Amino acid sequence: MPRRSLPLQGRMRWMLLGLFLLLVLLLFAYLLECTPPADVSLVLPGLGGESHGKEYYQALLQEQEERYLSRSASLKRQIAQLKQELQEMSEKLKVLQDRKEGPGVQGLVETKDQEPGDLLEFLHSQIDKAEVNTGARLPSEYALVPFESFTSSKVYQLEMGLTRHPEEKPVRKDRRDELVEVIEAALDVINNPDEEDGQEDDVPIQRQTYTESHFTEGLYRTERDKGTLYELFFAKEDSDNFRHVTLFRPFGPLMKVRSTSVETTGVIINIIVPLAGRTEAFSQFLHNFREVCIEHDRRVHLTVVYFGQEGLQEVKSYLEKMSREASFSNYTLIPVDEEFSRGRGLDIGAHTWKKGDVLMFFCDVDIYFTLDYLNTCRLHTAPNSQERCWILERFWLWNDMSVPLGLPQYR
Repeated sequence: MPRRSLPLQGRMRWMLLGLFLLLVLLLFAYLLECTPPADVSLVLPGLGGESHGKEYYQALLQEQEERYLSRSASLKRQIAQLKQELQEMSEKLKVLQDRKEGPGVQGLVETKDQEPGDLLEFLHSQIDKAEVNTGARLPSEYALVPFESFTSSKVYQLEMGLTRHPEEKPVRKDRRDELVEVIEAALDVINNPDEEDGQEDDVPIQRQTYTESHFTEGLYRTERDKGTLYELFFAKEDSDNFRHVTLFRPFGPLMKVRSTSVETTGVIINIIVPLAGRTEAFSQFLHNFREVCIEHDRRVHLTVVYFGQEGLQEVKSYLEKMSREASFSNYTLIPVDEEFSRGRGLDIGAHTWKKGDVLMFFCDVDIYFTLDYLNTCRLHTAPNSQERCWILERFWLWNDMSVPLGLPQYR
């Protein structure tokens, strides 16, 4: 048995060796078949790269450049064709718009999603529904859609109430792009006025050019079933003349509603402050009043309604000192021998004014305001009405009689 097993073991070894060699050959053949050919561009100079000289690579670069030039020319032709089509559509829409548009409404951009006639009818119907020109009766204050105020870099929103800071920062990219588009559209309206805008009378010799730096503030609100209304204000430096542009986006093209000039030079603000005691707080109030109203504005009148006798002489001395140092006499001190009531004080201060139309600012001794806020009061109010009062959180304060302080209104 041992002798017969030796030849068998030898055969098995030879068979395993042959099988191993066969596998090696198959692997070698596979590598030869599957290995990609060597890149001629990687051949080292002097070993095999002499077959392609400098002319060969210049030809390759020339071919690539021609391919790019051809692609660029094709894209330019397509752009020119699209511009021509856009111009034709704009002319058609303008012709239809001249026939059908109402007074003071003009489209700024066009769309191809609808026929031009149907589009204009839809846009005009949305403007009529959105209280752009006239207001609508609401069942209660809860049905009111508030406006949001914005500048070039910030948005102030009131929908979150007073529990959180209303300033949104940073502004979301989608909202920033939307507001930038609106500002650019408003600038286009101002710098390229129509005949109905009436700017030729304002600047008979040279038309003023406005830029984004002249944008002071804007307002917007979105009604879910109508669209978004924008109101933007622009002013030159050290100028009391503002340009007011109203735009509307009825879930479609941005449209111009009106562009007007707002003059605020002759608008006087009567700041009415009810007070009882709190002389230190009143001193701080006068410090801010002097910096903002006297040094930079002077188109204001201060009415202080003082309740009681304690601290009255001190308040009177503060006012007289301010009058001497700043040469300012537009103030009225009304002593009232009654128990303090903020609502009563505001009413007394309002009825004391006898010099014609004035913008009344119901204020409080703790309220801090700026020069920009005074301009905001002048821009968003109209005689004989409390038209619009956009109050930010830093000016908002409610008293015990539910009288909103800081609300400017004409009388």
